[in-house]
Amino acid sequence: MGLQVEVRRSRRRRRTVQARRDGDTIVVMVPDNLSRAEERAVVAEMVAKVERRERRGSRRSDADLMQRAADLSDRYLGGIARPTSVRWVGNQRSRWGSCTPDAGTIRLSERLQTMPGWVVDYVLVHELVHLIEPHHDAAFWAWVANYPHTERAKGYLMGWSDGHGVDRPPSEEGEVD
Repeated sequence: MGLQVEVRRSRRRRRTVQARRDGDTIVVMVPDNLSRAEERAVVAEMVAKVERRERRGSRRSDADLMQRAADLSDRYLGGIARPTSVRWVGNQRSRWGSCTPDAGTIRLSERLQTMPGWVVDYVLVHELVHLIEPHHDAAFWAWVANYPHTERAKGYLMGWSDGHGVDRPPSEEGEVD
């Protein structure tokens, strides 16, 4: 069986092109106004980019991420946070992760892939807690505190953020993610 590629055209997308792995398929999202020749060239380029990234070995698969989330939920949250999906995304520039509690979906920024595992685990726990407590209130932070490296990971992300000129992660003082 060969490589499966799905092209999704969007009228809302104007210039940007994105690609991601979804199981055995590489999904490429393109603007609707591309010609077929432009689409073929862009799709070939984006498929090659995804394959290069995966060959580098730094990519933890979405399936690995989902399993890691289940393990973290069991270990630190009593197993009650059960996402429907957990995946890496490349479109988060100001957030480390996001969660849609109603749908049970969690997305983590691909920027985290080069960071230590305990930092990725903190962001996963943070997003898992949103499935229990949607707001950054005291109850939310009490759940997050079950992860033993919370303060260390928050410090790491603050330092990384300051060093790269991006927004800091949320804290108990009311910042948002």
